[in-house]
Amino acid sequence: MGEITTFKGIEDAAIQWVMELERLAGREPVDSRYRGAPADIESPPRVIEVKAVGKGSMRGEALALEARQVEEGRRNPNFFVYVVENVRQGDPNLFTLRILGGDRLRRLLDRAKPWGTYSVPFPVADYDTAPVSVELDDSI
Repeated sequence: MGEITTFKGIEDAAIQWVMELERLAGREPVDSRYRGAPADIESPPRVIEVKAVGKGSMRGEALALEARQVEEGRRNPNFFVYVVENVRQGDPNLFTLRILGGDRLRRLLDRAKPWGTYSVPFPVADYDTAPVSVELDDSI
């Protein structure tokens, strides 16, 4: 696959890649973007919001989340944010992943600031130590 040039194309590629990772982890993901769900993928027991980054990384940057996603992340221990980077170039073998869930996500959400969406800090230490693969045991 060649370079992906549209925001929708980048999002779609990241969603499909995450869904395949979830299948490989033994879960059954469903694309829930167009059903009014609080996140992009339902992969029981996980609810996953995918943040697709075309070029570069989110290292040290803030993540934009909707208010309902912040609320879901605060109340639902099975809510995750998967940050998929390097998508624009088009080769899924070169995509990178950072998984935010559990205590790490809730700690970051505690520092979220409203800004139309919520700007959730993603400091270098959390970026560098966030899991980079999907775990079968759901422990993060």
